[in-house]
Amino acid sequence: MNAATQAKLWYWQRVTAMLLALFVLIHLVTLVYAVRGGLTGAEVLGRTRGSWFAALFYGGFVLTAAVHAPIGIARIAEEWLGLSREKSYAAAALLGVALAISGLRAVYAVVIAP
Repeated sequence: MNAATQAKLWYWQRVTAMLLALFVLIHLVTLVYAVRGGLTGAEVLGRTRGSWFAALFYGGFVLTAAVHAPIGIARIAEEWLGLSREKSYAAAALLGVALAISGLRAVYAVVIAP
């Protein structure tokens, strides 16, 4: 892997970390506000049903995590498990796809599914 590719991965790891921090903060503040307001889990889910804002927010959250996690996992697999760079990045890519699919299915279930 050349230096330019490593620099791009470093960049994406940092940018997605910043975005994830923002997503987590907004998510937690919203949940605390909802719970302190007396809303139950069922009422919260009722309010997310059909909300395109919730779909975009949580879809963005999922896709950001699906980019962020595999970059770190690939490096861990390479350094700690001794996998070759090709194998570690292939496994990490599969993890990213799995995270994106399962996360987007959850967003669909919470926001769109009847």
